[in-house]
Amino acid sequence: MTDAPLVVGIGGTIGAVSSTERALRIALDAVEREGFRTRLFGGEDMARLPLYDPRTTSRTHHEQDFVEAVRGASALIIASPGYHGSISGVVKNALDLLEETSKDARPYLADMPVGLIATAYGWQATGSTIAALRSIVHALRGWPTPFAAAINTQITKFDEHGGATDPAVIEQLCLVGKQVARFAPLVDRTSA
Repeated sequence: MTDAPLVVGIGGTIGAVSSTERALRIALDAVEREGFRTRLFGGEDMARLPLYDPRTTSRTHHEQDFVEAVRGASALIIASPGYHGSISGVVKNALDLLEETSKDARPYLADMPVGLIATAYGWQATGSTIAALRSIVHALRGWPTPFAAAINTQITKFDEHGGATDPAVIEQLCLVGKQVARFAPLVDRTSA
């Protein structure tokens, strides 16, 4: 499986494993069932990333590891909680760090399929968070997959075993993973 394309998952919150990170894990598990490798950058990983400063000439080991993983990826799945109608600061900070790829042969997320997941305590924030994620992915030259999962955590609860109280939510998250896996082989990683 070491030759299989890599799909990177980015998402979660600082602190304990969140609903967002659990939702992302379900989507990544679906990607793995399609025969791909995955790498998860959860809340704990993103908490290690310092605030992005474009003037800094050196990067921490954690920043370098994150950027190199995205450089080597054929696809991404980004999951964010809805904070005040948009994405969380830790997710945005991680995405800002992709400025390090601006001069690469394949800059940013160019031509890369990107699955999107938003979790929030209510429906309104899920919609605006998905819209914000789509805008950011477009700005980074990526291709948001047709389906994005919007999860109302007021209704759906996740457990530590990879389950959720609503089977339809699991199906939606698996669909995000399957769409990413369907489009990932189309990415030309040789220009990366």
